[in-house]
Amino acid sequence: MSNYDEQYLTIVDRILKEGYFDQNRTGIPTYKLPHQVMQFNLEKEFPILTTKKLAFKTAVKEILWIYQQQSNDVKLLQSENVHIWDEWMQEDGTIGTAYGYVIKKYDQMDKLLKDLKEDPQSRRMMVNLWQIPELPTGALAPCCFLSMWDVTDSHLNCMLVQRSGDMGLGVPFNTTQYAVLTHLIAQSVGLKPGFLTHVINNAHVYENQVEPLKVQLSRREAAYPAPTLWINPEITDFYAFTPKDIKLKGYQYHDKIEMEVAV
Repeated sequence: MSNYDEQYLTIVDRILKEGYFDQNRTGIPTYKLPHQVMQFNLEKEFPILTTKKLAFKTAVKEILWIYQQQSNDVKLLQSENVHIWDEWMQEDGTIGTAYGYVIKKYDQMDKLLKDLKEDPQSRRMMVNLWQIPELPTGALAPCCFLSMWDVTDSHLNCMLVQRSGDMGLGVPFNTTQYAVLTHLIAQSVGLKPGFLTHVINNAHVYENQVEPLKVQLSRREAAYPAPTLWINPEITDFYAFTPKDIKLKGYQYHDKIEMEVAV
């Protein structure tokens, strides 16, 4: 089975058995466990669920929208048939001063790429979406708010810190997205992909996701091997990648499992 299915489902199972049950801002109570961690060697395996279908192209388009296009324009995503931000779209068609907006405003990607090339042993390489002056005017406080980057032995390592992790819907998307992002950045700066470490401060399962996740857990022993990520080898400019340059080979998966988004 894929390493991602194994690590992810272990956390889900533990939350359902041991999680603390309480209310939260959405009005849909959750079972939660603090401080959950997953780690993957991206040189050996690409992390994506096989116990249910994950919308890989949608995940790729969103991560490019945030880090490459550095956009907050929801209509731009909608033109790509991506509707995951529709619930948070403001009257001006954006998500306000959040996500791609703060990357662009504080020129965070250009600085990261420059440091990776010119000062790869720096211990200050990070992209921080938690910019306090911008939080009140953003449509949603960032969940995956911090990525920290390290170069060791010609490998690029990423630590992703997530303050709030919806295990049913958000976390599988986020892990796969940051795995793709690590691969893209590594190729852009002449490095190999290394470790992706995903740290989740509040890992939770919404009450209305319990039964769907039990279905997914029942597929655990029937999980498929992980697929292979293909990235167009001719592109070495981070800002030149398109979704067509990023593909999965040999992605086998079980049927999609419907779950509701808590807004």
